[in-house]
Amino acid sequence: MGKREIVTATIKALIVMTIGVTVMAAVFFAAAGRLNITRAWVFFAVQLATYFAAIAVLYTFNPELIIHRLKRKVDAKAWDKVLMRVSNLTGLIGIAGVAGLDVGRYEWSHLDLPWALLGYVFWILSQIIFTWAMAVNKYFEPTVRIQKDRNHRVIMTGPYRIVRHPGYASGLLFYPAVPLALGSAYAFIPAGVAFALLVLRTHLEDNTLNAELEGYQAYAEKTKYRLIPGLW
Repeated sequence: MGKREIVTATIKALIVMTIGVTVMAAVFFAAAGRLNITRAWVFFAVQLATYFAAIAVLYTFNPELIIHRLKRKVDAKAWDKVLMRVSNLTGLIGIAGVAGLDVGRYEWSHLDLPWALLGYVFWILSQIIFTWAMAVNKYFEPTVRIQKDRNHRVIMTGPYRIVRHPGYASGLLFYPAVPLALGSAYAFIPAGVAFALLVLRTHLEDNTLNAELEGYQAYAEKTKYRLIPGLW
């Protein structure tokens, strides 16, 4: 893959990230019914900045992955395509919508500044883990498939030495981070649904890799935990 293709893909990725955050912010403010919510503006700015930072890290350490993450893969598992879409709707649009209704329109709950700070700690940690996993894993595509066209192999370095699915593990921090940062206790309802879907995706992907990817069974025996060290 040439330099020009990588640069083009990087620009596309930045645009996709910007659109994603813009849509999430639009849902929040539409649900809130007003724009003068400083806490939300700060969060969406931080969200976009961390996404851009992740792309910069990928461009430096694993640039070809940017290209592959933008391509649709026809052989991706059908169940994962469905789960990914539902997870995105629930975990991004759902959380933003409920938080907007709560914080901006009805004021059902209010989480003070210390909770917001905890949310940002969770957010930054989740982005570090997710970006680290992408930086070391050239097969880190958004949907589940055995990448025979790319000589798919087991990755055992970086965070993969600790848990088998560090990308999903980052979601354990990502989903609670958003309600905390935005200040909405009720947003934990869609966050909880997204959390459950994440666990389900982890289970199904792990079973798929165990059955279809050469060397994964041996890796699973060595790295025993899927998401949380010492627990699961």
